[in-house]
Amino acid sequence: MRVLRGLHTITADFPGCVATIGNFDGVHLGHQGILKSLKEVAALKGVPALVMMFEPQPKEFFAPDAAPARLANVREKFQDLRDHGVDYVLCLPFNQNLRSMSADAFIQQILVDALKVQHLIVGDDFRFGCDRSGDYQLLQKAGVESGFSVQDTPTLELDGERVSSTRVRSELSSNNLSRVARLLGKSYRMSGRVAFGRQLGRTIDTPTANVMVKRQKLPLNGVYAVRVLLDDQQAERGANEYFAVANVGVKPTISGTPEPSLEVHLFGFKGDLYHQHLTVEFLHKIRDEQKFDGLDALKDAIENDKRSAKQYFAALPNSFRSA
Repeated sequence: MRVLRGLHTITADFPGCVATIGNFDGVHLGHQGILKSLKEVAALKGVPALVMMFEPQPKEFFAPDAAPARLANVREKFQDLRDHGVDYVLCLPFNQNLRSMSADAFIQQILVDALKVQHLIVGDDFRFGCDRSGDYQLLQKAGVESGFSVQDTPTLELDGERVSSTRVRSELSSNNLSRVARLLGKSYRMSGRVAFGRQLGRTIDTPTANVMVKRQKLPLNGVYAVRVLLDDQQAERGANEYFAVANVGVKPTISGTPEPSLEVHLFGFKGDLYHQHLTVEFLHKIRDEQKFDGLDALKDAIENDKRSAKQYFAALPNSFRSA
C-alpha cells in the first residue's frame, strides 16, 4: 500500500481509481464492508482502490477540545487499511485552505483532475466543501457530467444497532470489550514504540514498558489484562506473544499529568524492549485508574492487579493461551 501525503504527490500518470472518503477510525465491520466493495469494483475496473482521509480529522480542526478520542492513531489506521487490501491512501491536510474550498472545486480539483476517479463510494449523508455545501446529490450530478459513478455505503447493524466508531467508543467506555471485539472483528488494540520513562516500576519490582500512543485522548482508561505482540525483530530472539497487565491513563499517584500513557508489564519477559514496537490487545478490565496514598499503597494495588490478570489468563481456554 502506498500513502500519498497531499495532492502534490499525485503524478500526471496516476491511472485513476475507485475511491472512498472517510475517517476510518478503528476500521470496524462497517468500514470493512465498504473496503470489500471498494476492492471488488476496483478489480472490475482494473484500477487501484484508494481511501481518502484528512489529518487532522475535521472535528479535531473545528473543535479540538470537543473532538472524540481516536480509536486508532495514524500508523494503526494505515496498518488496518493495508491489512484490508487498500492500494492507496490519500492523506490530505485539513487546513484553512481545504476548509474553504468550495464543493465544486473539491470535485473538480481533487476527484476529477488529480485522482481521475471512476467510481466513488460514500455515505448518502456525506457532506463536503466549504460550510458542508456539497452532498451526495451534487456528487451524483457531477459524476454524470464528469464520467464517474457514485455509490452509497450500506448500513451495517449488529444486535439491532448501527455499527459505527461512535458505538465502539461507547462500548469501550462501558467496558464491553467482548462487544467491541465483535464490532471490530478482533480485540481492541493499541500500538507504539517503547520509550524511556521514569523507570519507577523497576523500583517496585514491576518493570513496565512505556508505549508511545501518540494521542491526546484515549478511548479507554484503567488497568487491563492484555496480550502483547512484539514486532518481528524482537520475536526472532524468542517468543513474540506475552500476557501482561497494562495501565492506561495519566498515572495520578505518580504525576497526575494530563498526558495519557500506556504502560505494560509483561509476564515472564526477560530482555530489553526499548525502541521496540508493541501491539497491546485489551482482553479484560480489572479496575479503573485511581490515585493511591503513596507508593506502598500503589505497590500493593499493582500486586493485586497482577494476581487478577493471572487468574483471568488461567481461566482462558487452552486454544487461546498461546503466550
